[in-house]
Amino acid sequence: MLKEAESPYRTIRVSAEPSGFGAEIVGPDLARPLSKDQLAEVKAAWARHAVVAFPDQPLTLDELEAFTLQIGAFGHDPFIAPMPGHPNVLELRREPDEKATNFGAGWHSDWSFQEQPPAATLLRSEVVPPVGGDTLFCDCARAYEALSEVMKTMLAPLRAVHSATRAYGVKGVFARETEKRSLQIIVSPEADKSLTHPLVRTHPVTGRKALFISPVYTTGIAGMTEKESQAILGFLFQHMIQEPFIYRHKWREKMLLMWDNRCTMHFAEGGYDGHLRLMHRTTVAGDRPA
Repeated sequence: MLKEAESPYRTIRVSAEPSGFGAEIVGPDLARPLSKDQLAEVKAAWARHAVVAFPDQPLTLDELEAFTLQIGAFGHDPFIAPMPGHPNVLELRREPDEKATNFGAGWHSDWSFQEQPPAATLLRSEVVPPVGGDTLFCDCARAYEALSEVMKTMLAPLRAVHSATRAYGVKGVFARETEKRSLQIIVSPEADKSLTHPLVRTHPVTGRKALFISPVYTTGIAGMTEKESQAILGFLFQHMIQEPFIYRHKWREKMLLMWDNRCTMHFAEGGYDGHLRLMHRTTVAGDRPA
């Protein structure tokens, strides 16, 4: 059950989950430029709650793009063809008769394999199926804070290896896919490249530390053997998706959701075969994890 946030806001109303992870924001009309004060409060609420929903926002694609730019510059979305005429918008469409696995069905932080992964992802619902389709979020900051001091000390100097190879590589999941899907996936050798980021990153706004790894895009730990890496990562992945750290988002039509990739990972549930689901997505550029 949502509750009104304790911190007062003058231009918006914020109702937060009991844990503080996840909130709904009412008041702003995202189809129009926000005032300086209102934008500052939206960003403050986003920083505090990491995942924020704006209900009843019947935005055009141009308006979605305009609001995204109020949050920050567009991020780069690789391996998926954008919408014609809207190079920064991805249309996540799944037709009623599609048999392919729903897109995003694996825990991940968007594009963490980039040198500067996106700070934010914005996803707006156009058609919501009557069943299924929830999006689950993990609070990677609280998951980190729940670890023992000994574990935190061990993790502090480690760098995680990130790559898109498992999903978009030439031998990845989408390269082996046989079912047709509406979303145009671009399999590429570029996806087989890898880089490293701190396994624990510090949020540039809040200063909180968070685990910055995911089962989809984290392939190992620099300097460790595969068995050593998987032992540590396997423990952390199971730890992170415990119920106390999870927020389950239930969609309504014309809702915009914005989440912070720097301190969360997410998972898109299916369960809506036989129904159309249509969403539009943008990303906001981020900085190099530190």
